[in-house]
Amino acid sequence: MRRILPFLIILSVLGVALGSAWYLKRSASSQPASGPSVSSNSTGSTKPPPPPLTAPGAEPPHAAGPANAPVTLEEFGDFECPPCGQFHPVLKKMQEGFGDNLHVIFREFPLAPAHQHAIAAASTAEAAGIQGRFWEMHHLLYDNQKTWHEAFDARPIFEGYAKQIGLDVEMFKRDINSDLVAHRITEDGKRAHSLGVSGTPTVFMNGREMPFATIIDEAKLRTAIQTEIDARKR
Repeated sequence: MRRILPFLIILSVLGVALGSAWYLKRSASSQPASGPSVSSNSTGSTKPPPPPLTAPGAEPPHAAGPANAPVTLEEFGDFECPPCGQFHPVLKKMQEGFGDNLHVIFREFPLAPAHQHAIAAASTAEAAGIQGRFWEMHHLLYDNQKTWHEAFDARPIFEGYAKQIGLDVEMFKRDINSDLVAHRITEDGKRAHSLGVSGTPTVFMNGREMPFATIIDEAKLRTAIQTEIDARKR
């Protein structure tokens, strides 16, 4: 199961993407040749087309900070991605500096097979989450990324992290390969594809995708967050 899990997840996400493409193509072909139809109400005014469907992702999401905070940052990350590792300490500083003004959501988007341990790391974080220790494992994986990234077999290292943060290790080892963990990773992948995410880290601030140059720069990110907070207060 350990060997086929990555392929099952990848195939599932690709299936959703291909299905969406087929649906859009079929819908486009059903339009009259004169152009797309526009619905109107009894007064003759036109209605805007409905927004594109966005997958919800795994529920409940892994979140930190008040849900009603003026700024929400939703990150799509890969624990083995070096730029994600660089973004991690920047985000921690933002959380420390903005406190209750910031709501952070993390979504799994392991870039397999490019990163050989990415799915195992995502499964590790999700298995820790089942025992209420997602963020503790999240921090350990990023803080020690270089150590396990270079390992031939990262599983013993991950099991050591599980013990370090006080998990039931036997339960953790079972949950890594569970349907629940696979489902959560797949659902986050569906949300990523529905939003057009293709790489990591990708970060949305209050629903708007942020430039990579902004999120990786501590000063620029702080300014962007403060600007958004000020705008919400007006």
